[in-house]
Order: sequence, then C-alpha cells, then structure tokens
Amino acid sequence: MKKIKNLYRDAYSGLSRPAWLLSMVMFVNRAGTMVMPFMTLYLTTALGYTIGKAGWVMACFGCGAVVGGWLGGKLTDKFGFYFIQLFALLGGGLMFFVIGQLTEFSQICIASFILASINEAFRPANSSAITHYSTLENRTRSFALNRLAINVGWAFGGALGGIIASTNYHLLFWIDGITNILAAFFLYFALAPSKIKSVHKAVEKKPDVIRSPYRDKNYLIYIICVFLYAFTFFQLFTTQPVYFKRELNLAETSIGILMALNGLVITAFEMIIVHSIDGKRNTLQLISLGSVLLGFSYLIFNLFPGGFLLALISTLICVGGEIFSLPFMNSHAMSRTNAHNRGQYAGLFTMAWAVAQVLGPAAGSQIAYNFGFPVMWWIMGGIFIVASMGFSYLKKRESAEQLS
Repeated sequence: MKKIKNLYRDAYSGLSRPAWLLSMVMFVNRAGTMVMPFMTLYLTTALGYTIGKAGWVMACFGCGAVVGGWLGGKLTDKFGFYFIQLFALLGGGLMFFVIGQLTEFSQICIASFILASINEAFRPANSSAITHYSTLENRTRSFALNRLAINVGWAFGGALGGIIASTNYHLLFWIDGITNILAAFFLYFALAPSKIKSVHKAVEKKPDVIRSPYRDKNYLIYIICVFLYAFTFFQLFTTQPVYFKRELNLAETSIGILMALNGLVITAFEMIIVHSIDGKRNTLQLISLGSVLLGFSYLIFNLFPGGFLLALISTLICVGGEIFSLPFMNSHAMSRTNAHNRGQYAGLFTMAWAVAQVLGPAAGSQIAYNFGFPVMWWIMGGIFIVASMGFSYLKKRESAEQLS
C-alpha cells in the first residue's frame, strides 16, 4: 500500500503552481463540456436531421477549428498565451448561448463555424502556456495533468450530460457556455501575468533563424500522422454515440456512463503510467502503440456481437490507447519548439486536429449512412493502424536526424 501511495505522490510532485492552475482552468471548462459529445444526437433526435446533415454540422465545427488553430497560433506568438486563452473562453461561452437558440440548418452551420473559430484559438495558447510553465523533465506530466483535468471534467460532464440530454437538450448549451465564462474568470483571477511574477524562467535566446513548422519536414510528417489519428479519433464523439444508440440499443444515460468511465479510468491511472514510462521509451513508439489499441477498439465491433458489454470493452481498450498516445503526442509536438515559434507549432498541431474534425465526422457519418456501420469501423480501424505505422517510420527518421 505504501508503494502505491509513493507512486502516486511521485507522479504528481515537481509540477509548477501555474501548471496546476492551468489544469484547474481546464477542469472548470471541461466540467461543462456537454454540447460536443451529444451534438450529433441533439441534431438527429431533437431537431430531426439525418446523420448525414449532422455530420456536415460537425464538419463546420472542424472548419472553424482550422481557422481558430491557425489564428490562435499566430496571435499567441504576437500577444502571448494569456490574452488569447482569456478571449477564447469568453467568446466561446457567449457563442454557446447563441447556437443553442438556433434550429435552422444553415444558421447552425454558420454559428458552429464561428464558435469553433473562437473556441479553438484556446488550444495553441494553452499548449504554449503549459510548455512555458514546465521543464523538459516534467513537460509530459504537465500535459498529462492537463488531460487529467479534462477527463475529470469529462467524466462529470459526460454523466450529467447524458441525464440532461434525456430530458432537455437545450440545457446543454447553457451549461457549456456558463462553464466557459467561469473558466475565463478563474484564468483572470489566478493566472493574470501580474499575479504570477514570482514564476521565474530562463529567457530563451532568440535564435538567428526561427524555424517555421511549415518548413520542418519531420514535423510535417508528424502532423500528417496526427491528422490520420485524429481523423479516426473523432468518431468517438460523432458516429460512435449514434452506433451505441441505434445498433447496440443503448440509452443516452448508458452512453453518458461510458463517456464518464473513460474519464474516470484516465484520471485514476494516466499520471502514474506516464510517470513510470516517460523517458524510458521513445515517445513516437508509445504513440504508435496507442494508435494500435485505438484501432482495435473500433475493429472489435465487427469481430464480436454484443450490447453494453461490448461497448464497455471497447471503451476500456480505447482508454489504454489514449493513455499511451495523447500525453506524449502533445509533448512531442512541443519538443521541436522555442519561445519564439511555439505558438505556430502548436497552431499547426491544432489545425491537424481541426482538419480531421472537418473530414472525420463528415466521412464517418457518410460511410455509416450509405454503407453501414461495419464498413465504417473497418475503414476507421484500418486508418489507426496506418497512423501507427507512420509514427514508427518517423521514429527512424528522427533517429537519423539526431545522428547527422
């Protein structure tokens, strides 16, 4: 018992106070994340749109996220990560109020684009902030702590969202908007630059040539692999809930429980696993392993029959894949940066996820609608395997780069 206690203590020790505060901001924000997990169900159930149209709405979210990722990265390098995070949280909160009042398809698409453009500007700024307030030794754990906050909030929001969605979908938009604004207030009172002057960090000397992520060949290969990973990962929030409801006959409450379980397992185990393996294995090797597990969590739907138990097994395999990939994916993206180009690198990383959010839900929903869910799962599971092979290939390229 003492060994377990020490393992948890070591996993959480040595992280900076601002890193903890950033995670609190993320928790407040994510505790109200109820719209995105249930958006497809809201559009198909409450508003009566087809899964095909719902996919296009999610694609509009993705298009806005592309713009937000690019703009957020540029503005972060120019104005700093604090102000961009603050603007994104406040603006995103207000837009959730707006979109919850709309019912006409074209208006929902436009509002979804604007919401994502504002909301996703937060991501590159937040990644830059986490990198700034961490050291090379604890950077992955700092990102893992941030993910822990996301998943604790996700567990709470997912479970509560499932209950609320079964009675009143419109409340989801109000709660999501309010928690965005509360997170902005927390950021303002806890992490305003004037309040953290005691945090000292060595100033990075400006290099003679500031490397652009758009000319970094290995980073571009990495971004392509991240895109393939994200393209399939987004099925978790779009086509998979619909599959659970229509094909496995699960109620919204059961779907919410599975979402909550995902967050709870990650909360319990991710930090200690990351602490145990960080630095002992190549990060790309771990990301590759995680991609394989996620691929199998999809393929299992075509390999075995079942209902809630099958969904539960898939969820647990998915959790393992996330733990071995996502914390290391963020830290690896930032490993090639400095203080003068960090926002743009983080912006391109965000854009990879955003483009995937455009194409992934649209492709997944259209494949499921026209050819059925089994075909969709074969394709998406296979793409995860291809992404895994890409990360393994990049590991060899980066090893050669370090030797040259």
